[in-house]
Amino acid sequence: MRPLSFAFGSGASSRPALAGAAKDAGPAKVLLRNERAGRGAFRLRLPLDRPPPLGLEVVLTLAVLTCAAGYGAIRGGQLDDFVARHGGVGDVAARVLGFGVDVVTVSGATHMTEPRILAIAGVSSKNSLPFFDVAEAKARLEADPLVKQASVRKLYPNQIVIDVVERTPYAVWQKDGQVRAVAADGAPIDDVRDSRYAGLPFVVGEGANARAREFAALLDAMEELKPRVVAGVLIGQRRWNLRLKSGIDVKLPEVDPTAAVATLLRLEREQRLLERDVLALDFRAPDRVFVRLTQDSAAAWTEAHAPKKKDAQP
Repeated sequence: MRPLSFAFGSGASSRPALAGAAKDAGPAKVLLRNERAGRGAFRLRLPLDRPPPLGLEVVLTLAVLTCAAGYGAIRGGQLDDFVARHGGVGDVAARVLGFGVDVVTVSGATHMTEPRILAIAGVSSKNSLPFFDVAEAKARLEADPLVKQASVRKLYPNQIVIDVVERTPYAVWQKDGQVRAVAADGAPIDDVRDSRYAGLPFVVGEGANARAREFAALLDAMEELKPRVVAGVLIGQRRWNLRLKSGIDVKLPEVDPTAAVATLLRLEREQRLLERDVLALDFRAPDRVFVRLTQDSAAAWTEAHAPKKKDAQP
């Protein structure tokens, strides 16, 4: 037997239809290129059609104004002027928050003044602790000839501590009109601007700084005459002249100058030679001392030792 559907001539498929199934769609519509571009643009324009939030408008406006002001300040030089007067932007912000440099402690300085140490280290009221470079400050201090060692520390919220170890000045050296303090090895360590180094041995001439120890030994050999010595002048980098406060030049030999100093001491003790009208004493010749007198004293000596004229015969 055939099913009733065949009996009535129905051509429908015998498979049951699924519940809720969509009907077969027709053929897909092909969009032209212009239509696709127009539809995509429409979707992108939709968010911009709505007005932006008020907060976003304020932020964007401030950003534009800030950029314009910064650009104008850079081009006009106002930013450099601001930094020169107040420090960097970070320093200004840090100072506002309480991290400015309000206290500076300096220790170990004997010949260097505190303002000089601060200037070398780069410490000023424009600094702030978070942005202050202690390594750079330490390097700058130790680059100074008078500083042997330095340490720089930050103590939050507002203090910088500087400790320095100075080189010991040994003598004062003059060359070509420039006067400098030198260490024991002759290395220049400071310019002489006042009387801080007045008690040090004073040497003059090319290479005298490197022989300061030698001159100091000669001063010690002078014993009671040491306070009379003003300076030691190195002649030709070979030998010393001693300049006394009275203006007398004592010319020492290149070889064994200490023996010549001993002879000077003996003559002064026995004959008070330095109290006479003398311009120079020359000890360069072995076993002899040449004395140069002042003009008046030389004239008097010449007159006293001139041969007497015989009386004329009648």
